[in-house]
Amino acid sequence: MTCFTDHRDLSRATATGYLFLLLLFSSFINIWSSCSNGSCQVVDSCSHSTDCGPGLFCGNCPALGKTQPFCIRGQATIPTSVIGGLPFNKYSWLVTHNSFSIVDAPALPGVQRFTFYNQEDTVTNQLKNGVRGLMLDMYDFNGDIWLCHSFRGQCFNFTAFKPAINTLGEVEAFLSKNPSEIVTIIIEDYVHTPKGLTKLFKNAGLDKYWFPVSKMPKKGEDWPTVTEMVKANHRLLVFTSVASKEEEEGIAYQWKYLLENEAGDPGVKPGSCPNRKESQPFNSKTASLFLMNYFPTYPVEDEACKEHSAPLADMIRTCYKAAGSMMPNFLAVNFYLRSDGGGVFYDLDSMNGQRLCGCNTIAACQAGAPFGSCKNISMPKPSPMTNSVGSFSGPVQFSTSTSTVYHPNHLIIALFSFPWIISLFF
Repeated sequence: MTCFTDHRDLSRATATGYLFLLLLFSSFINIWSSCSNGSCQVVDSCSHSTDCGPGLFCGNCPALGKTQPFCIRGQATIPTSVIGGLPFNKYSWLVTHNSFSIVDAPALPGVQRFTFYNQEDTVTNQLKNGVRGLMLDMYDFNGDIWLCHSFRGQCFNFTAFKPAINTLGEVEAFLSKNPSEIVTIIIEDYVHTPKGLTKLFKNAGLDKYWFPVSKMPKKGEDWPTVTEMVKANHRLLVFTSVASKEEEEGIAYQWKYLLENEAGDPGVKPGSCPNRKESQPFNSKTASLFLMNYFPTYPVEDEACKEHSAPLADMIRTCYKAAGSMMPNFLAVNFYLRSDGGGVFYDLDSMNGQRLCGCNTIAACQAGAPFGSCKNISMPKPSPMTNSVGSFSGPVQFSTSTSTVYHPNHLIIALFSFPWIISLFF
């Protein structure tokens, strides 16, 4: 009986050993057969960003139950590199909401910052990744003009980020290096210093790229072509939220030229795309640009990948119908890099494909072909951005590692849920 028991134990141990070897061998097969070294495409499993192809990074989306890392798109297709020479208002561009409000941006010395964050990488990297519109909140602060995410028109040391000229210097460097690119800046304007913005942009070296207000269409007609804008070096569009500055400083009043939906929670409510109260009505015929806001009132990093999945595509269709079949020219979002795969970049490809060539994605467009002549592709393929001035492809950089669990906005939201804390600021 003892011998039988020993033999049975030995057989069980042998079987367990075989099973272990089989599982180990299977793991090696999976590792061997999986993509790596830059060959992985969108939604392919990955262990590091170097596994993913150009313009992709390795991340996840726990908000949708996708906890294992996979390749996510992180760069836009520049539409003018596919179909060029059209009026500026015939294209759709990516805009970052509060472009300067970056996770881990250093605070003032000895100060603990207390505000929300909306992006995860530098403005320089945003531009390299295909962002072509920047939303910047500008305030008088410390004897200068600062970028600040604040309350009631006043910048505090715990809501301040950096002098605005620092960020504008990044824009100037990008435009100087890329002479065929056009950038739009939309200012939430709390600057009261006389001619403050004029001096700021001149000191940043951006006045030489300025698109003059006198040349902006005011009756709903087409804008100049991108070719004409580049030739004239009118490659910087600047809009302010203060109407009087159009006459005082020659800075275009935002809602004279842009239609816009409501920002914050009203702008992400399914099935609804309300007109922003400052904006002209959607049926106005005097504005030929449409800014679509798509970000919640309280930004949360780990929810952004969910927001940038199916709900975003649905909201684009809703706003398109609400604006009388007018496709958004600017799509403004928080945490633009976060998605469940293609995210805002695939949606932009779809918008530009439909408006430029009548195809469901810009990847199917063919330069010089009749409208509606689409290449036979099964789905959009991620590709690096290319144009006449070179490629912006390369690693997608964050201020911090995407694997790091870091959500400072959760604390701010929790604190703001208490009325007595809100009363300290209002």
